[in-house]
This record gives sequence, C-alpha cells and structure tokens, in this order.
Amino acid sequence: MIMEIWYVWVFIISFLSVSVGNWIYRWRNPKCKGKLPPGSMGFPLIGETLSFFVTSNSIDMHPFVNERLKRYGPLFKTNIAGRPVAVSSDPEFNYFVLQHEGKLIELYYMDSFSQTVHNDNLSNLGGYFQRYLRRSILRHFGHEPLKRKLLSELEDVINHEVHKWTNLPEVDVKLQTVPKKRKAIKLTTWVLEERMKGYSYDNSAEGCNKKGDFLDEVIGDIGKEAFLTKEFVPYLLFGLLLATVETISPTVTLATMYLLDNPSALQQLTEEHEEILKNREDANSGLVWEEYKSMTFTRYVINETLRLENVLPGMLRKVIADVHVDGYTIPKGWVLLVMPTALHLNPNIYEDPLTFNPSRWKNIGSNGMAKNFIPFGGGNRPCAGAEFSKVLVAVFLHVWVTKFRFTKVKGGNIVRAPILGFPDGFYVNVSRKHC
Repeated sequence: MIMEIWYVWVFIISFLSVSVGNWIYRWRNPKCKGKLPPGSMGFPLIGETLSFFVTSNSIDMHPFVNERLKRYGPLFKTNIAGRPVAVSSDPEFNYFVLQHEGKLIELYYMDSFSQTVHNDNLSNLGGYFQRYLRRSILRHFGHEPLKRKLLSELEDVINHEVHKWTNLPEVDVKLQTVPKKRKAIKLTTWVLEERMKGYSYDNSAEGCNKKGDFLDEVIGDIGKEAFLTKEFVPYLLFGLLLATVETISPTVTLATMYLLDNPSALQQLTEEHEEILKNREDANSGLVWEEYKSMTFTRYVINETLRLENVLPGMLRKVIADVHVDGYTIPKGWVLLVMPTALHLNPNIYEDPLTFNPSRWKNIGSNGMAKNFIPFGGGNRPCAGAEFSKVLVAVFLHVWVTKFRFTKVKGGNIVRAPILGFPDGFYVNVSRKHC
C-alpha cells in the first residue's frame, strides 16, 4: 500500500514537472512564423513587468530600455503585464511602421481599459474609434479653432490663473497646472447629465440646448456610434482630460525649470516676446495667430523640452499583421512599443542629449525631425492634440515672460517610473512685472 502511494506521488510530481517545464518553455519561446527579435520574456505570468516599473532618478533613458538596447540592439522582445511586447528604438523601422498604421498596426487599447469602461466594442473598433475621436478633436481643438478663438481664450485663462499665483508665497508648478481630479468620473457624469437635460436632437426644435462644442457633438452621436453610450462618455471625457494634463503639465513644469536654470535662454525668450509687444499698434491687445507663428525661439524651447521630457515610456500599438524587419518577425497579436526616448536622447542624433539647448533646433531640418523627433507620434495619424498642446505652452511662456517674474524656491528632482514625475514638486515664487 505504501509503495502504491509512493508510485502515485512520483507519477504526479513527474507529470507536474514535465507540464510546468513545457509551460515555461512555451512562455520563453512564443509561437512565431519566423524568427523573433532577441530578448527575454522574463518570468512566467509577470514577465519583466517589475523591471519596467523600477524608479530611475534621472531625466536619462529608463534603465529598462537602456540596458536592453546595449544588450540586444534597437529591437528586442519582452513581456510586460502578461503581454508579449516588441520594443523598437529604430528610427527607420518606427517611421515605416507608423506610416502603415491601419495595415500593420493599430492603436492599442488594453483589455483592462475596455472592461473598466464596460465597452467590449472598444478593442474591436480601435481604428474606427481613433478616427472618430481624431476628427472630433481636430474640429474643436485643431488649427482653425485655435486660430479663430482658442488662442485668445487660452491667453485670458492663463493670465487669470498665473495672476492668482502672485497671492501665494510659493506655488508648485506641476500641481497648479493639474486640475483637481477627485471623483472625476462622477463629475464628468454629472456634467453629461446636466448638458443632456432639455437637449434636443432636432436642430430646428425650440429651446435647443446645444452649445456647438465637443461635448455637444459626442452627445449627438450617442446611439449612432456603437461605442458611444451614456455610460462610456464620462470615461471618454476623463480620458481626454487625463491625456491632456499628463502631457502638458509636465511640459510646462520642465520648461519653467530649465529656463530658470538657464538665464541666457530665458533672456532670449523674453526678448522675443517683448519684441512682439513693441510691434503692436495697440499695446493692450491680445495675442493673434501671426504673433504665435513668429515665435521662433519659443518653438525651439518647446521642442527642446519635448525632446527631453518624454513623459510616457513609449507609444503602444497592436500588431494586426505579421511585421517583418531585419530578418525578424513580430507576430500578429503582439504589442509594439515605439520608444521616442531612445531617439530623443541618442548622442548619435543629438549632441550632449541630456543638456537643455534650445538653439540646437536652428540647424535641425524637417527631414531630421520626421524620423528622429516624434513627441506626438508619427506616420499618418500623429496626435490630434499636438497643435493645441504647443499653442498652450507657447501662450503660457508668453504670459510668464511679459507679465510675471518667477523665482525658483525648491524642488525640481526628476524620476522615471517609467512615466516622468516630480516627486518633490517644483516650487516658484511669482510676482508681477513693472509693479
């Protein structure tokens, strides 16, 4: 009897050992109709997730990417959060694959996000959803609305907000440029419900409550588009708010920090904007589009800040057809992580890449920028909010250097975890000019 039990246990242990061994082998060697890029899939289930989220106390490239680029080259495989991922820092490949968005890759929506917003259609309609959102954003926040009305509105809002900073002994620039997002989903739900009260879907109806803005367009399309439901729209609004805040706020903070640490660059910026004021017929008039387009050094400052910040670890895309590159195959169904950081901080592309030097952009042409400078993505569908973001930062800089003085108080440490962060904030004292 004892021997029979012993044999049973030996069989069970042997079976489990073989099964686990096969499972580990399959994990480390995913199926592929070709040769996978070099790299490691990490531990079963968690992959290399822990290494990906390690905190780095530097503006430099995150160690997760830096170490693997040195070991494997510009294209490598890994596994993050249970997903097989190909990571690319190759400018030629990135340019090629982004040009074929919709054919080889599409915007990636994590399954957990689709479940969170209770919208299973989202992952299946990724390309269509992106096109819809892009059209809507450009219609309300793109070039024409910026030129027609948003530029002056942004100037008024920023001037009002920065003026309030003068009443405080010190302000955390990062914190002050982030809206308070407590109960954000509940708030956006309330905004949606209030707007829908009395809303008429008939343009000719009396008492129509339409304002002609982005929210009105989305409300009007509820029921017409498969992914737009009353429950999903608050998440959509919150997502847009979060995406805007988490990109523009660090840009404003980092630009402020670098300029205060570089008096000569701040002086050049100030002179450019003071010249704009001198050339006005009416000194009290607000910014106009022609003035914005004339801000050459301002554009250099914004580009240099975007090059250094790289707020997000990369751009996520879902591979929808096998992609072949340099003898390797990235299988359909994998996630592609395009790494702008590896381009923006590459010493072979940018001399002294960790140095803030806005003047470097005098000698960088559009051809070099197309492949080596992609803060807003690339290909046929760059970020729809790119122009809005650049205009907002330019207006902030204009208001600052023409009307206020900033003095650094404390903070300014930077981390990547892997998202860019300011763990102890960046505090300044703000006062009015010519008081």
